[in-house]
Amino acid sequence: MKDYLVKDIKPNSFFTKTLYLDKVFVIATPETPVTKELVTALEKWSFNSVFSEGEPHKEYTTESTGPAAVESSGIKSLSTQPDSDKLEKAEAFYSNLLYFIEDLFIRAAVSNELDFKVISEKIKDTIEYVKEDRRYLMRVLKNIEPAPDKNYLATHSVRSTILAIIIGTYLKLPNHRLLELGIASIVHEAGMLKLPSQLYLSNRALNPQERKAILTHPILGYTLLKSLDFPLAVCLAALEHHERNNGTGYPRQLAGEKISLYSKIIAVACSYEALSSKRPHKEAKDGYTGMLELLKNEGKQYDDTIVRALVLSLSIYPIGLYVLLSNGKKGQVIDVNPENPKFPIVEIFGDVTPDGRNKTVQTAPNELSIVRPLNRSEIEN
Repeated sequence: MKDYLVKDIKPNSFFTKTLYLDKVFVIATPETPVTKELVTALEKWSFNSVFSEGEPHKEYTTESTGPAAVESSGIKSLSTQPDSDKLEKAEAFYSNLLYFIEDLFIRAAVSNELDFKVISEKIKDTIEYVKEDRRYLMRVLKNIEPAPDKNYLATHSVRSTILAIIIGTYLKLPNHRLLELGIASIVHEAGMLKLPSQLYLSNRALNPQERKAILTHPILGYTLLKSLDFPLAVCLAALEHHERNNGTGYPRQLAGEKISLYSKIIAVACSYEALSSKRPHKEAKDGYTGMLELLKNEGKQYDDTIVRALVLSLSIYPIGLYVLLSNGKKGQVIDVNPENPKFPIVEIFGDVTPDGRNKTVQTAPNELSIVRPLNRSEIEN
């Protein structure tokens, strides 16, 4: 891996391969520019060198790449129906939010900078978008698999924030509380950024001392957010998001009503996201299996009301899941059935209506139903 002097990097240039702060912590991917603000922050905090296996590429421009190009689903060919424009819009929104959070985390790691006002404005936009196009956004979350060179904290925070807002919307939280919840979801892992990045990005088993260090991140996050004058409810969410309803969590072993509502929501959102997403040390489970694990709620770790809100918002076969139907055809869950979360609405691949749309059906008991989930390779073949 080569080292590059920060003072020699031209603002808004790109690197052909991932750029690292300390040979582990990602600060820019090939699709994201090294902004003038980032260069200034690195110099301010005496980071003189950065590292990459690639090199600056003069042909990279913000016109040819950017937030909307961060990731690609690779599934678009399955659907040529008119709502493909909404799927593309949802994909662009997701990528833009991921880009925002990646930049936010870099600034926090380098200079302890977390701008409450900027985050608030982004969350307002996110809440509005989730309320309007939740169905398409959840399909995009399923379609897109986080790139292996991404900082998983950023992708985890994006996905957990979307899920938390969906849960909060179902619970009919007023707008000001939904805003606080969204902000808390984005920054709930801020304490991780105060730890050596090799601890939370490692694909190896951590030793006891390293695991003990990881357990401090809720306190580190609370302390950081409190020092930056974030609302107390947001600070407490960062402190308590690993507490569990039965008192087995950390750092204070709180139980039941002693845990804040935002923390309970984020705990469920994070747990479902972690179960259904690939990590450096584990493979992802399909959304159906992840949902069943939450529904089992072994040891009553989670608030039943919050788990129920997630299930009724996404269904037991969650929006975005690829499925095999009882007629032998393949499809994707595109919406919930409010009367029965076991029988969602499915779009069938290959069955086209006269107006060019893929046919959609309401699955039902003793009629057309879901046999099992499908993985990506089964859909693409």
